[in-house]
Amino acid sequence: MLAMPPPVLFIPGFMQPASAWAPVAEQLEPPTTLLDHREHSFEGRLAEIAAAGQGALLVGYSLGGRLALRAALRDPDRYAGLVTVGATAGIDEAVERAGRAKADERLASWIEAAPIEDIVAVWERQPLFADQSDALVEEQRPGRLAQDPMALARLLRSAGQGVLDPVWHELLTFELPVLAIAGSRDDGYTRAAHKIADTAPNAQTQIVENTGHAPQLQQPTEVASLIAVFRLNLP
Repeated sequence: MLAMPPPVLFIPGFMQPASAWAPVAEQLEPPTTLLDHREHSFEGRLAEIAAAGQGALLVGYSLGGRLALRAALRDPDRYAGLVTVGATAGIDEAVERAGRAKADERLASWIEAAPIEDIVAVWERQPLFADQSDALVEEQRPGRLAQDPMALARLLRSAGQGVLDPVWHELLTFELPVLAIAGSRDDGYTRAAHKIADTAPNAQTQIVENTGHAPQLQQPTEVASLIAVFRLNLP
């Protein structure tokens, strides 16, 4: 009898609802869970991942990938494997990290005082998302508009790239199977995906052509296929 594949726990990115993962999750064999966060701090979200992820393959995008990675590093025996999409293990250079922390604090302070409509309008215009079609941006807008500015600011202050210490050194002895996915047009995160694969003993990388920072939204069928193959081959 063939072994059942492990459940999959999908973890959304910043300013995303759980349903952002639906186009990928619906193409995979169950069981799959879209994690609908109720907590908006680094430790709160890691606790939610631990509670929902026993025995699961963790799949996280961007900020969700950072959280999934750190949850897995904290308790690797709890999970079956890890997939990161458009994520990194941190900013190594201290000066760069400090600069990012200051920028994130300015952004968090602005978010606290701004209407959600203004926050979403600025977020959508980031160069990081420039290759996304107008239709895709509009499709994501309702989920972004449903976010609470105070919760977003709190999450940014506790789980932003500037405040989290890099964990590249921990990957050197991290035995859990890892798949690092990035879009081919997302240069920084493509480099990060390759670095993850080069650092962790049981890691590999897959680059999704003709996509940017959100390959799971731009090419959900291909990303679902990559996850399905990885999941099927987990020990």
